[in-house]
Amino acid sequence: MRVLVDTQSWLWMTGAPERFSVAARAIVEHREHELYLSAASAWEIAIKHSIGKLRLPEPPAVYVPARIEATGVRPLGIDHAHALRVSTLPRHHRDPFDRLLVAQAQIEDLTILTSDSIFDAYDVPTLPAA
Repeated sequence: MRVLVDTQSWLWMTGAPERFSVAARAIVEHREHELYLSAASAWEIAIKHSIGKLRLPEPPAVYVPARIEATGVRPLGIDHAHALRVSTLPRHHRDPFDRLLVAQAQIEDLTILTSDSIFDAYDVPTLPAA
């Protein structure tokens, strides 16, 4: 299975895996699944850390790459097609990071692992994280 791990779920992977459901934990722990982390999530982490809304044990520029490597998650860059797809999405909510994840999942044929039910409103497969 090819899975785009949303920002919150990735932070759980790196610091609080006990928050996952049994099924979600099985997905993130078994290496036969291809797990991806979007550059949009790295951007969201950097912004939230810089404004004091996210505490990390080290700066995001160190934390994110080190944890990507440690977890075996594949980085997913943002292409123009991803950014432009956002304009075609219904306005179910306004979070630019989540909307970009939806666009990436649609274009790259990925399932989103998330604890946020808002993703269910979009035409994209999801897996519940909690």
